[in-house]
Amino acid sequence: MTRSLAGFTGAGYDKGRPVVVQIAWLAVAGVLAHWWCPNRLRVAVLRAFGASIGPGVLIRHRVRIHWPWKLSVGADSWIGEEVWILNLEPVTIGANVCVSQGVLLCTGSHDRHSPTFEFDNAPIAVHDGAWLGARATVLRGVTIGAGATVGATALVPSDVAAGATMLAPRAMAV
Repeated sequence: MTRSLAGFTGAGYDKGRPVVVQIAWLAVAGVLAHWWCPNRLRVAVLRAFGASIGPGVLIRHRVRIHWPWKLSVGADSWIGEEVWILNLEPVTIGANVCVSQGVLLCTGSHDRHSPTFEFDNAPIAVHDGAWLGARATVLRGVTIGAGATVGATALVPSDVAAGATMLAPRAMAV
């Protein structure tokens, strides 16, 4: 199949806020992502832009959040440095969740069968007590069950059951 990216329309994708709010967020996010500021201020700004953030949440510096109004984080959760929450669709993070450094939560994708490569997005949910290890990647439409552990560098393309442990393959000497 030949793709015609010039024909891409983005049909069905709702950014969730007017363009002026999107621009304001992108300006503020650039400052939040690149400059140190107290966690209390970071959380307050995210809430002002529509994020639902519970008490006791720690969001480290250099965290990238695409649209805060599509983010919900439960009480006492941690989001580590250099986490990227690419939330074209809602991302829900439960209480007491640890999202370690460099994790990517990616709700966006494209339909590879579409001649114009249209969006194929879906939300992500990470339930209470889960732990996502450093540099893990969670793809669109995935649910991580309560108390589950996703090991460092693991690629998660499908749901993880409550209490399960998912590890990335280990390097092997040849």
